Amino acid sequence: MARFIFITGGVVSSLGKGLASAALGALLQARGFRVRLRKLDPYLNVDPGTMSPHQHGEVFVTDDGAETDLDLGHYERFTGVPSSRADNVTTGKIYQGIIAKERRGDFLGGTVQVIPHVTDAIKEFILNDTDGLDFVLCEIGGTVGDIEGLPFFEAIRQLSNELPRQSTMFVHLTLIPFVASAGELKTKPTQHSVKELRSIGIQPDVLLCRCDRAIPPDERRKIALFCNVRPEAVIQALDVGSIYDVPISYHDEGFDHQVLAVFGMEGAPPPDLTQWQEISRRVREPEGKVRIAIVGKYMGLKDAYKSLTEALVHGGIANNVNVEIEWFESEIFEKDSAVQQLENVHGILVPGGFGERGAEGKIAAANFARLRRIPYFGICFGMQMAVIEALRNLGGMPHANSSEFGPCQEPVVGLMTEWMKEGELQSRSASGDLGGTMRLGAYDAVLEDGSKAASIYGDTHIQERHRHRYEVNMKYRPLLENHGVRVSGVSPDGLLPEIIEIPEHPWFVGVQFHPELKSKPFDPHPLFASFIKAAVTQSRLV
Repeated sequence: MARFIFITGGVVSSLGKGLASAALGALLQARGFRVRLRKLDPYLNVDPGTMSPHQHGEVFVTDDGAETDLDLGHYERFTGVPSSRADNVTTGKIYQGIIAKERRGDFLGGTVQVIPHVTDAIKEFILNDTDGLDFVLCEIGGTVGDIEGLPFFEAIRQLSNELPRQSTMFVHLTLIPFVASAGELKTKPTQHSVKELRSIGIQPDVLLCRCDRAIPPDERRKIALFCNVRPEAVIQALDVGSIYDVPISYHDEGFDHQVLAVFGMEGAPPPDLTQWQEISRRVREPEGKVRIAIVGKYMGLKDAYKSLTEALVHGGIANNVNVEIEWFESEIFEKDSAVQQLENVHGILVPGGFGERGAEGKIAAANFARLRRIPYFGICFGMQMAVIEALRNLGGMPHANSSEFGPCQEPVVGLMTEWMKEGELQSRSASGDLGGTMRLGAYDAVLEDGSKAASIYGDTHIQERHRHRYEVNMKYRPLLENHGVRVSGVSPDGLLPEIIEIPEHPWFVGVQFHPELKSKPFDPHPLFASFIKAAVTQSRLV
């Protein structure tokens, strides 16, 4: 039977519960255990798909088409275990299911309540599909004390009593701030956070304490005394140079050992951290550096591009170089000559996005990259803008545009209403709901022999994850190819373009999918590895 580890947070948000969960999963995996990670989000949205990236960060998409929390990206990057829609649940999704049952009459006239109906639904989610696993790590979003999180805390409290002994444990991530004016670390926030957790019936087994300097032994004993844990179970989570140093750092602090001790498994084999040591070495000791410009529209919160920035780091690891990212708000390039700010970068990446704001700036960036022969990588929306740029400036279509922005003379990019998924026709309408109605999840693509794309992948059949509702109209393919822009990848039925490239350019590739979602530090995505390799070549020319 699987053992369950519940990771909670206190004091403040954004301490890194997702990263801590992922790192612990990686450590247990390195010891030979089979792991799975899940995220329980207390917000009322059914999923984060309709939430602003400025507010919530990126939406991570799974192979089976679920729009999930960005922490699932950490889980996949650190363990290599593909996530699914069964690994992320929200209050909205829980209530949606319960209310649907109530409307059908499934509760036989009974009163529907938070306890037991909501908590039972949460427990059912946690326990579902765990056969064959050694550990299931469940991260609870938000912080202890948040009113919307109470049903989740109550559910995991109940599970700790219902499952056999030594089947569950609680890790509480908290903050030990350094107060400069006092010249010391303060433990009171952690004490109060644990007090709040204990007041709802949960006693943490291990405390993971975020701090920017070592916790003195006396302070560690004080935390243990007031929080009712063993001193050795107070683990300091020090700031590190790279997130890929975290598994090694946590192991050195004894985190995984203390977790296994709670389950009576002190005799477990030691972890094989060879791959993490090599990744850490490559990040610490690069042989060069490249500057990559990201021209986007969600610059207010860098987490909006979390998988993207990590995939660039992975590309750097593959080429043993440091990737310096320069962020540009695409709207600034709508002014005359502003695009010249891209003059000294070694690669330009235009990521996905929605809406008209900043679109012309992204088109200007694609134009600059094409004319100056700077490596260009367009992802989803970035590919569409590159196609519009090419048709405007090469194809004699000055009014080429996307119908996403409203009616236009030449709707080069238009709303998809039908497409095939696993042999079934999927249909959408412009007036339908926005949530969960895009082309989502993994789809196959066929690459042309001899194309750059096929060379990069080393194959002509690939599968990548999508998240979009607009597509380039294939009727423009002949015009594009007559002007040197090759459609080198299409859907298996040949109706949807998946990859475009400019063969005569050093490296100019646009993809309709999101390759960043499948990149990992120990398995960099081939497109990112190739893009950074081209940027290295460009750096020698600048």
